[in-house]
Amino acid sequence: MRRAPAPPRRIRLLVLLALATPMVQAVPLQVYGQLPVLEDVALSPDGSQVAYVKTVGNTRVVSVVSLTKRTALGGVRLGEEKLRSIEWADDHHLMLVTSATDLPWGLVGMPREWFLLQVYDVAANKIRVIPSVSKLENIRMMNVLSGHPMVRHVGGHTVLFVPGIYLTDRTLPMLLSADIETGSEKLIRLGSASTRGWLVDENGAVAAQEDYDDQHQHWAVSILRDGRLKEVAGGHEPIDIPQLLGFGPFADTLLMRMHEEGSWVWRLLSLKDGSLGAPMAERRVLEGPIEDQRSYRMIGGVYIDDSMHYVFFDPLMQEKWNSITRAFPNARVHFVSNAADFTRIVVRVDGPKDGYKYELVDLNSHEASALGDIYDGVTAPLEIRRITYDAADGLKIPAYLTLPRGRPATMLPLIVLPHGGPAARDTADFNWWPQALADQGYAVLQPNFRGSTVSQASLEAGFGQWGRKMQTDLSDGVRYLAAQGIADPARVCIVGASYGGYAALAGVTVDRGVYRCAVSVAGPSDLKRMLHWIDENHGSTSSIVHRYWDRFLGMSGPDDALLDSISPIKHVDAVTVPVLLIHGKDDTVVPYEQSDLMYDALRRANKQVELVTLKHEDHWLSRSETRLQMLQATVDFLRANNPPE
Repeated sequence: MRRAPAPPRRIRLLVLLALATPMVQAVPLQVYGQLPVLEDVALSPDGSQVAYVKTVGNTRVVSVVSLTKRTALGGVRLGEEKLRSIEWADDHHLMLVTSATDLPWGLVGMPREWFLLQVYDVAANKIRVIPSVSKLENIRMMNVLSGHPMVRHVGGHTVLFVPGIYLTDRTLPMLLSADIETGSEKLIRLGSASTRGWLVDENGAVAAQEDYDDQHQHWAVSILRDGRLKEVAGGHEPIDIPQLLGFGPFADTLLMRMHEEGSWVWRLLSLKDGSLGAPMAERRVLEGPIEDQRSYRMIGGVYIDDSMHYVFFDPLMQEKWNSITRAFPNARVHFVSNAADFTRIVVRVDGPKDGYKYELVDLNSHEASALGDIYDGVTAPLEIRRITYDAADGLKIPAYLTLPRGRPATMLPLIVLPHGGPAARDTADFNWWPQALADQGYAVLQPNFRGSTVSQASLEAGFGQWGRKMQTDLSDGVRYLAAQGIADPARVCIVGASYGGYAALAGVTVDRGVYRCAVSVAGPSDLKRMLHWIDENHGSTSSIVHRYWDRFLGMSGPDDALLDSISPIKHVDAVTVPVLLIHGKDDTVVPYEQSDLMYDALRRANKQVELVTLKHEDHWLSRSETRLQMLQATVDFLRANNPPE
């Protein structure tokens, strides 16, 4: 497959002149700290239009452009709303999902992140909220989402099936339909406290329902038989709940993900008789499904090593995808969006030659055209090396090392940047945070410590190791890089967010003597208080979230005396280095008080500590202004306490 035609000679000459000039100057922090200038690119089903999000400062604008006429068709200025996704419902309507951290009027309890669905009519340049009413059939509703909407085409109309919330003495899930052409809305089904969601077939009928009773730890899948939903699969599971992934690759099947004998398997559930098939062989290599956006059927799957790799069940589609990846040698290529007939595909490209951008691939003309850089100013991402080192007990720890620009990989100042989760993982894909820190002159280590999801064995190795071997896996990486001569062991700091923020605090309290400073962004510090907050937030002392924490902590709840041994707030006297705490005031995952209490404890102990409060910011750094504030405060702190020069 050939690339897009070469640029005109004048542009080519400018490019050559730029390449001849050494580029050693760091990309400004503002570039990394702001939200991406281009994101959420989506092709319309007929492939004739593309929608995308442009961000300037905190202002986000959704634009729609005709690919045939190269003209703007419309747009929505969302301002400072937190846009989470855009997706085409049909060739004329866009679904926009936003969120807000709030406690809606009339409700009591703790604030949480509420999601809102808006549908934009491109031709009419109008937008409406769905649900648009507060009552259906005398049922009080909230205008929020509780899951992902499904799009079906019924009777020649585009109909959205929207999981929402209705009100009794508490909030409960519901399903309604919304005809986006007529504007009519209809109540489809009311759920209970255990309902997790529904799948709707191509005729607009509920095909399946998922339930999980948190108190009794019972899961169930029900399918439509003889006009009624009947449970056909179920069982006991405290944490690893089976999940409906969507419709299977064959007619009258659903795809289920189930945890069996220590590993995850995929099984097909028959919609005809409710029987479960044998484990699918594909699950041995595939970690997640690829779903067709129109039929909701599984058409392939992905597996992850350093990046995501895509496997399609249709050999012709696989060859099309292979031709695309061959067009971008030495780059990581991510599948983003496609036309319904797969003649046009949007990909995200990340590599030393192509930079970090979106490309539109036309498989009819065999050409690719750049849609734009994701960050305005990042044209050549910094080098990322995959390394593997031994933990103290011999466990192999895969990791990624981002290296600074224009410096030999010898005796470098080092930042250890553990990921959140902890049941998550890092890859070699572009990540604005390690790139920004490395561009300041630091080597940045991202270890996939035990408890990471690089494999089931790696995940399970972290059970009961929170603050223990999960922590020493990080310092073992420092010792490895020091032994290799890559890092200067006297110039190492630790920085992280969420679980990574906890690890930063534990690195200077529980596993001390390795780091000369620490930056904790939204990190838990008082684990006992954190667990009590979780129980209060979920209205139960035995919720699945509580069990998740107990699994990694190796504890038996918030009153376990052993919690003190791994709680940073209980070891402030051991701190001998500067600490920076950063926390969003609107955080609903790790409450702001976790940093506030740690700050007070360190101040009382006469330790060197700073606290930066991010106003109107949530757990995910969703706003440009406060994301940049976090990054600038971090770099200023690192430069003061661990200068890169």
